[in-house]
Formats: sequence, structure tokens, C-alpha cells
Amino acid sequence: MYPEIRLLGRTVGTYGRFSCFGLALSVLVCWLLAKRWKNTIDDILLLSLAIGAGLLLGGHLLYAITRADLVVYAFSRIGRVSFREWLSLLSEGMGGMVFYGGFLGGLLAVLLFTRFTRLFEKKNALDLYAVATPLFHTFGRIGCFFGGCCYGREWSHGVLIRENRLNPSVAGVPRFPVQLVEAGCNLLIFLLLLSLFRRRRADGKLIFVYLTVYPVVRFSLEFLRGDEIRGVWLGLSTSQWISLILFLATVFVLLFRKTKNKKAVQSKDA
Repeated sequence: MYPEIRLLGRTVGTYGRFSCFGLALSVLVCWLLAKRWKNTIDDILLLSLAIGAGLLLGGHLLYAITRADLVVYAFSRIGRVSFREWLSLLSEGMGGMVFYGGFLGGLLAVLLFTRFTRLFEKKNALDLYAVATPLFHTFGRIGCFFGGCCYGREWSHGVLIRENRLNPSVAGVPRFPVQLVEAGCNLLIFLLLLSLFRRRRADGKLIFVYLTVYPVVRFSLEFLRGDEIRGVWLGLSTSQWISLILFLATVFVLLFRKTKNKKAVQSKDA
């Protein structure tokens, strides 16, 4: 893969560049969409900063949970190794990120932002978050492909990984390009949500659309993943369990709201 590229005489990380481009494009799209409610670019930037903070904290926190053994070991070495060595140990357990952790952290940031500011109505901010998430994730997964992480299972017709600095042991093995498949799925989800937003279909409910579609995609694609740092319990990965929980929770909330609205209508008719 190509974890680094030469750009204008400098060596830059491909994952970071793709993620930054996806973030910038997502902010631009949100700004264009938010004109419906007469929000300014400043409003969008403040919301984006809040989401970014939640994304980073949530993503690293969930990664640390999946690597709890390394985190515990790092803290057990306090006072026994130098501060630089301790930071190196801690980065092994907390240096990576898990998408679902970032997504949930960003979701919490949206809820807190709309709770303590009046720049957006909660349902409007959640609609923007639902549209922007798969767009950002599309470029993140392309960055994963070039960076060599989140790789797929061995496959005779797959893409040959000639070099993988993150995990040299997987080099020289053709693998299913699951990162690109997920990128394509995310792009389709983005286009679906964008179409619903523009046609004013499911206003205030786009986050539920996302939470019924993406978990199904992620649950299925996890079977095609070949990387081992994902955690496995009862035959399912961490992300599969989270996908299952999010999907079932979303269905439950939708059914509860439908029942509640139906009772409200019946009480008015009575």
C-alpha cells in the first residue's frame, strides 16, 4: 500500500490527507445544506469543532477499550520506565481509533451542542450529522486502503499488498479490498441521505435512516475483514456487536415513537 506519498517535496500520510479532504468536503456540504435554516458558515464551523472533539475522544476511547490489556500494562509501568517509554506504551493501547467510537462521540457532541447553544435545532443538526458522516467515512476508508489498515481476508482474486508498514506480516498476500467496498457503500448511503434531505423526506429522522442502513452494511462487511485487532466475542467482532445493538435500538425507538404518536392521535379523536 501507500501509507505515505510525496507531495510538493514533502512526505505526507495518505490516511490523514484523505480524512482531512473528507472532513473539509463534509463541512462544505453541511454549510450548503444548512442555508435552508439560514445558518452561517460560522455556525457550521462551531458545530464541526464540537463534532471533531467528540469524534477524537470517542474513537480513541473505544480503541483503548478493545486494547484494554495494553492500556492496563502501560499504567502498570508508571514509575518503572522513562516518561517517553511510558508514552510509547500508552500509544500502543490508545493511539488508534475505532469508527463507531468516533461516531458515537460525535453524536454525543451534537446532542450537547444543541442542548447548550441555540444555533441549531436538535433535529436539524442530527440531519446534517447523518448526511455528513457517510461522506467523511467514504474518504476515511479510501485512506485505510492506501494506508494498509482495516484490510480484508486473503482472496485469490484480491488486491496484492506489496508493502504494509503497519503490519509487515500481511505483505505479499492478495486480499479482498474491503476498505474500497465499504467506501462505495458509504458513498451510496450519502447519496441516499442527501436525496432525502433535498426532497424534505424524513426531515428530522435522517439519523434513524443512517442507523438502520449502515449497521447492516458494517455487520456484513466485517465477515470479509482480515485484520485481527478488532476484538471477537462469541464469534462476532466488536463492530458487529455495536452494529447489532445500534440497529435493534433504532428499530425499538422508531416503533416506540410510532406507538406513542398513534396513541396521541387516538386520544385527540376521543
